Amino acid sequence: MGKAAKRKRKVSVPSTAKGPVKSAMAMVKSNPFEVKVNRQKFNILGRKTKNDVGLPGVSRSKAIKKRTQTLLKEYKEREKTNVFKDKRFGEYNTKISPEEKMIRRFTLERQKNYGKKNIYNLNEDEELTHYGQSLAEIEKMNDIIDSDSDTEERGTLSAELTAAHFGGGGGLLRKKASSGQQDEEEEKPKSRKELIEEMITKSKQEKQERQTQRESALELTEKLDNDWKEIQTLIARKTPKSEKKDKEVEKPKPDEYDMIVRELGFEMKAKPSERMKTEEELAKEEQARLQKLEADRLRRMHGLDEQANKKKPSHVSADDLADGFILDKDDRRLLSYKNGKINIENEEEEEKDGEDEEEEAEEGGKEDNGNEEESQEESASEDEDVAADSHSDLESNVESEEEETAGNKEQNKHKTNENESQSVEELDRKMEAAKSELPYTFAVPESYETFKSLLAGRTIEQQLIILDRIQKCNHPSLAVGNKAKLEKLFGFLLEYIGELATLDLPELRTIDKLVLPLYNLCQMFPEAASDSIKFILRDAAHDMEELIEVKGRATLPGLDMLIYLKITSLLFPTSDFMHPVVTPAFMYMSQLLTKCRITTLQDVIKGLFICCLFLEYVSLSKRFVPELINFLLGVLHISLPKKRAQGYTVVHPFSPVGKNLELLLVCDKKDLESWQKQNLPLSIVTRLKETSRTEMNHIRLSCLALCFDLIKKCAALYESLPSFHEIMHPVRVLLTQHVPVNEYPEKMQEWYHSALKELENKVKQYTPLISEKKKPVPLKQYTPKIVKVLEFGRKQGGSKKEQERKQLIQRHKRELKGAIREIRKDNQFLARMQLSEIMERDSARKRKVKELLGSLSAQEGEWKAMKRKRGKN
Repeated sequence: MGKAAKRKRKVSVPSTAKGPVKSAMAMVKSNPFEVKVNRQKFNILGRKTKNDVGLPGVSRSKAIKKRTQTLLKEYKEREKTNVFKDKRFGEYNTKISPEEKMIRRFTLERQKNYGKKNIYNLNEDEELTHYGQSLAEIEKMNDIIDSDSDTEERGTLSAELTAAHFGGGGGLLRKKASSGQQDEEEEKPKSRKELIEEMITKSKQEKQERQTQRESALELTEKLDNDWKEIQTLIARKTPKSEKKDKEVEKPKPDEYDMIVRELGFEMKAKPSERMKTEEELAKEEQARLQKLEADRLRRMHGLDEQANKKKPSHVSADDLADGFILDKDDRRLLSYKNGKINIENEEEEEKDGEDEEEEAEEGGKEDNGNEEESQEESASEDEDVAADSHSDLESNVESEEEETAGNKEQNKHKTNENESQSVEELDRKMEAAKSELPYTFAVPESYETFKSLLAGRTIEQQLIILDRIQKCNHPSLAVGNKAKLEKLFGFLLEYIGELATLDLPELRTIDKLVLPLYNLCQMFPEAASDSIKFILRDAAHDMEELIEVKGRATLPGLDMLIYLKITSLLFPTSDFMHPVVTPAFMYMSQLLTKCRITTLQDVIKGLFICCLFLEYVSLSKRFVPELINFLLGVLHISLPKKRAQGYTVVHPFSPVGKNLELLLVCDKKDLESWQKQNLPLSIVTRLKETSRTEMNHIRLSCLALCFDLIKKCAALYESLPSFHEIMHPVRVLLTQHVPVNEYPEKMQEWYHSALKELENKVKQYTPLISEKKKPVPLKQYTPKIVKVLEFGRKQGGSKKEQERKQLIQRHKRELKGAIREIRKDNQFLARMQLSEIMERDSARKRKVKELLGSLSAQEGEWKAMKRKRGKN
């Protein structure tokens, strides 16, 4: 009962309500659908509730009414200005006196006009001048224009002159009469003629006065100049050099900034450069250039000369007036009338005639060359006959002239014959030179045989030019199938290099030059190049495995395979951790150093070459290669006399016991003394059978020196390894205890000591093993841990400032939510109003359209009725 009584009390209308409001609230109270009860899940004692019961309909109607009075009114009057506001300064301020108001308004007006944006809006109060004279005075035009004067003074006509010439003299008479009122009685008024004569005399007098003033001014200026020159010589005094130096010293030195600014003034300004051409454009230009050069070469080879086809200009004397020219071809067309219409001959007939004439000229060219002398004689005889017929009275003179001309013609014949023979010889020489030249355009060979025949018998430079022209004429951007053709070219070139390496005298210089076009092709087609190299490596490794299976041992490959391994390091990056070409090459070289037995001196040289390749491969990555160290240890072992190895172990392919233990041992003292350090070229592998014993010993010593150098490089390369001393321990033992250093020549001893020094100078650097650091586990403590229990939904206690801050934050959140809610409702209200306006406009338009259609239909009905009546009548 208590709860119901409370609810009834809250819903009840306050006693202050009067009249219609009281009746409306009573109606709302009586309608249960207008009342919303906010039920709570739990009843809590002592909590005061404000919003147990709500009236949503009443609150909604109030909000709509308020928005219609405020927001809707602003919306409707958003583009209307029907209120006049007095913006005069201090109009309603009684504290300011009227004088102060006016002064302040005047200053504001001047300030407003001071910063005008329009440059032509000039201030009227300011006085404008021109060369120091006011424009207002100049516009009055009071100056008299004197046409006879040479001065630059110009002005307008005077009042007297205008009155005399244009005013009939009345004004001038009046002026003179007014000025001389005292003499009116004594003298008579002057006539017009007298006045004009007087005015002319006055003007001439003024002109003469001005002229005299000008002349006197010029004389004075000249005199002043002369006086000044005389005085200047007295005043001028030369300053002594000491004072000049002091003054020069006193001059301030220019600042760095000023110097930089002056330098910038003299710098060249940037000019726009031409656009960089793309690879396709460059390829097209290069192809066009080579095709043009090839066409020129073929023309020269066939004996066709462009200059011979060109017409040589005939000799023209200085007295020639150029009026006796003859047109080679008459370009004029015949004009005729046919059937009353103009008929002009077609150009096609002329072109056909020209072509026929050219063909006849070409066919008869040979005949003309053979019969030039006959034609010259015939023309001469014809000229003689004509001269005899036309000048019969001068026969004697003509005969003498004919004799002279006949002698000149015989000389000309001899000269022409000599010139022809010389030209034929020059032509033959040009043809032979053109035949010996390389063609400028090449097609990509389809097979290796054609490629080999293309390069056979050529020098190194010519081979490089041929390969370069093949690449440029068949660039991939020029045609669709060029890419596949150039990919084949890479394989052909690789095979050709291998064939050059397998000759009895390998052409290593040629191979060295051919690496450059091979590199260019590899950059253009890396996938095809990698496939070709991998195929060669796979084939070589397969052959080595077959030999090991069949014979139980394998031999080191030939010179071609070693060159392929060297080319691999030039074409592809060797520092990658994994590479599709370099990694197989790396594995193949390591198998060569471990599985191939060393039985001859050639094998030692090949193995040392592979060691050099290993150092090139790992120079950047510093990867450890155990096969390299073991092979160098074995090379040192075979340079010692036969005895049991102590302190070190020899690994395969070397053996501690066997017949091939003393391959690098040199016992001849003469050979030791005569040895000099020399490089070991790869071509020496094929010439070892033909060398003498002394040369063989020198080669052995060179191999040993190379081994010392490689040990030194390995020490510098692997010094950062923590196990460096353990790796190099067998080599150090062999060098210090077993190598007979004193028997070697001095140069060899230097190599030995430098290698040993490089090994011994490295300090042992062992990083001690340290267990991983872990966070220490704390001991268990039995002191109680106090945890603050937080109750959900309840404000926790704190200081007064914290509570006030939390209250402000809560209030701000509540107000923000309320403002957002009100803005959202305002937008919805405006949207409803706009929609209602649109609906009203649409309904009015539909109504008007309906009325128009109705009126039109009525008119149409009346017109049809009238039409029917007329039909009946």
